[in-house]
Amino acid sequence: MPAFRTLDQLDAKGKRVLLRADLNVPVKDGKITDRTRIERLCPTIKELLSKGARVIVCSHFDRPKGKRVPEMSLKPMQEALSAALGTRVGWADDCIGEHAEEASAHLKDGEVLLLENTRYHAGEEKNDPKLSAGLAKLADAYVNDAFSAAHRAHSSTEGVAHLIPAYAGRLMQAELEALDAALGNPQRPVVAIVGGAKVSTKLDLLGNLSSKVDVLVIGGAMANTFLAAQGHAMGKSLQEAEMHATALDILKQAAANKCEVVLPVDLVAAEGFAAHSPNKVVGQDVPDGLMALDVGPQTAALVVEKLKSAKTLVWNGPFGAFEIAPFDTATVTVAKAVGTLTTSGALCSVGGGGDTVSALKHAGVTGQMTYVSAAGGAFLEYMEGKVLPGVAALSA
Repeated sequence: MPAFRTLDQLDAKGKRVLLRADLNVPVKDGKITDRTRIERLCPTIKELLSKGARVIVCSHFDRPKGKRVPEMSLKPMQEALSAALGTRVGWADDCIGEHAEEASAHLKDGEVLLLENTRYHAGEEKNDPKLSAGLAKLADAYVNDAFSAAHRAHSSTEGVAHLIPAYAGRLMQAELEALDAALGNPQRPVVAIVGGAKVSTKLDLLGNLSSKVDVLVIGGAMANTFLAAQGHAMGKSLQEAEMHATALDILKQAAANKCEVVLPVDLVAAEGFAAHSPNKVVGQDVPDGLMALDVGPQTAALVVEKLKSAKTLVWNGPFGAFEIAPFDTATVTVAKAVGTLTTSGALCSVGGGGDTVSALKHAGVTGQMTYVSAAGGAFLEYMEGKVLPGVAALSA
């Protein structure tokens, strides 16, 4: 991974620092229902404040498509951010222009200002040089602490970083260092667990991982496609018939890379996708009228054994339909083993992606893993080996 500038290189005292955050938090009836992203942002802001910086926070929220949509305002985040920081947070009704410039000019050392939704401007998602210049005009330095938006070349994530000195915030730094430990320069053997519904959505991921890891474990409904491609009956399981040839190609590619692929040796099959639906453990063939909704106990045990001899794990996607019992069994079994191995110091474990985070929370192990990323698309694109514009702009 290329070297990137961090807060260690930023002399922040007396400087106006434009901080790109991700305040795209869940809101219902005007109230924030999950403040995790706000809380994880606080260490960077507090460090900057302690060094005498004047912090100007910007973020997108939802998809207003270049228009002022009242229910997509960042105004509700002002009070939440103030409460999390334990200090007053000022407000500017725009992210560029006269009001924003005046508010930023009046900031004093150790004060915080929150700007209105960057996506109220159509130029944000187009990486418009004028919008980038308008943002740069507000500050002396730029800090990006929004890894979750780093895969987008937008004005507030990439454009502005080329106009004023740019640095990674502590959250961004932690994310990049964790990913580098998992895929950049990992301790071997490396195991990757990839689940999810469709092979077609994770082709780049599977291809990249097969050249980087020692063991590739495939679970979720995408495993059904691999088994069907090998000639196994899948009953009425979800699988992609048009991806059979591709699945076989991935297996050949992995073999050429000397990457061991672990597919389910048994499955949990049921008549329907419903809580406590009558189910049974079958082999690699699913009888007519049944669908595979989880991998079986032998497969879970096999994966745990592989992990016992591993040094590094990267995990994206659950093993089964974990939202509904008992089809969460394999995911929870493996997750708990990962938690134990990690806390004992035997394993470096990094997980990420929307469903993965939910599954790890469900298993109660997020606090035991080395790092859990909530970045979603950016996490996936990094694992696919793609260059993230928001990260590249921070390169030293």
